[in-house]
Amino acid sequence: MSFVSDVLAATLRNATPLVYGTVGETYCERAGILNLGIEGTMYAGAFFGFLAAQTSGSLVVGLVTAIAVGLGSGVLMGVLTVTFGTNQHVAGLGTTLFLIGAADFANRLQFRGSQAQATIKPFGIVDVFGVDVLSQYAMTYVAFLVIVPLAWWVLMRTTLGLNIRAVGENPEAADAAGVSVARTRYLALMIGGALMGVGGAFFTLAALGSFTLNIIAGRGWVCIALVIFGRWRIGRGVVGALLFAFVYALQLRLRLIPSLAGVPFELLLALPYVVVIAALVLSGRNVAYPGAYLKPYRRA
Repeated sequence: MSFVSDVLAATLRNATPLVYGTVGETYCERAGILNLGIEGTMYAGAFFGFLAAQTSGSLVVGLVTAIAVGLGSGVLMGVLTVTFGTNQHVAGLGTTLFLIGAADFANRLQFRGSQAQATIKPFGIVDVFGVDVLSQYAMTYVAFLVIVPLAWWVLMRTTLGLNIRAVGENPEAADAAGVSVARTRYLALMIGGALMGVGGAFFTLAALGSFTLNIIAGRGWVCIALVIFGRWRIGRGVVGALLFAFVYALQLRLRLIPSLAGVPFELLLALPYVVVIAALVLSGRNVAYPGAYLKPYRRA
């Protein structure tokens, strides 16, 4: 495999969890809810998906469990922000802390005393036409060929998508038109949470086949930045995910070049995050946030 095709193939793999997370977060934010619970949702999806797959012997059961965890996370965010009107920053951070703590606690209960790290046989690579770049996990194909176009179609071409955008822009007008603001926001949070759970499960059920602490490594926060970079559009957010993943894959390969051996690896590791920050600075000017962003709604 050449250097270029290796980097491109790794870009698609690294972008996969970001695509799931970014699309999920876009749904939440287009409904007016900033879901800072994404980091915890991806983490819990990764662990409980792995635990279910490891105990049942079925990767499908693990994937369904990760989706269920994401749905539950969306409901929790809905209860806190929609039903009780809690500050969305507080609710999101609290959800992340709760889910990470619950996953770590369950991890200690299940695997404490284990001498060897638990592993599963993950989803295999699908070899398409023998082309290196196209040899990807099934979850990667689903992300780019199913989830992205389907999410765009639902959000932009269906009544549900119109309602989500309406309650995110002007919940008073949506309510007057007969749209249930609370139900629509709950649905957006549950759809977004399910996608985030799958994004986390990608690490354990496909890429690694095992669970480690800090496995998400801040990618949930990256997804939030990508949503802003994409200006709440599915396509632009996916482009941002590919850009981050490309730089991430590139810096890993650059470490293997002998002439760059003297460059501190921490500097190369920070490179994709620097690129995201630079992209945000350049694209974040005059950003039009959804009209009801961060605003709870109560019928007068």
